[in-house]
Amino acid sequence: MNGLKFGRYAMMCAIATAMASACCNVTEDGKWTKEELEIIESANPTVKVYTIADQADSLLLRSKSKDLGKAMLQSPEYAKLADAMIATVTSPEQDGVGIAGPQVGILRRIVAVQRLDKEGEPFEVYPNIRITEMRGQMQAGPEGCLSVPGRRGDVLRSRDITISYTSPSSLNDTTEVVQDFTAVIFQHETDHLDGTLYIDKAIE
Repeated sequence: MNGLKFGRYAMMCAIATAMASACCNVTEDGKWTKEELEIIESANPTVKVYTIADQADSLLLRSKSKDLGKAMLQSPEYAKLADAMIATVTSPEQDGVGIAGPQVGILRRIVAVQRLDKEGEPFEVYPNIRITEMRGQMQAGPEGCLSVPGRRGDVLRSRDITISYTSPSSLNDTTEVVQDFTAVIFQHETDHLDGTLYIDKAIE
């Protein structure tokens, strides 16, 4: 990353940090915000994908996400959001293997990932997700992103990770070991929850 690109990136991150609370209005008390509810209610069945081509979208994509409260996980809004994320990432217009909350305008720690390591390769949704451990040598591989259309780049990722998330059914913390390319998808999507895009890590 050259000096000019780094300066622009740093400026964007600083603006995003300063404006995150104002533009996104994420609450601390485990309740959906008005803006979040509007996005969820707009699902028919898909929702808009935020991209770096739009300045306001870029600010949101560079913001950090917050956890979902247990009451939120048991709400009909959560179920509709989960369905909308899967419908969006699997739509012919997107045809992706994963999507994160910020990519649909929701600054919550939630991702939908295609489990290529499971029979039938289903899409599954993981709230309050974090990567707690990465093992083995990092390997480079090509990545693209629904929020960065028309571009691809190689990124170093672990192929053996442990994830932690809240089970929506039991509301218990759950851990799982994920390997191979599915582990790469999880790393890409959880980066979104910290305001990081794959282009920030791409090998020049």
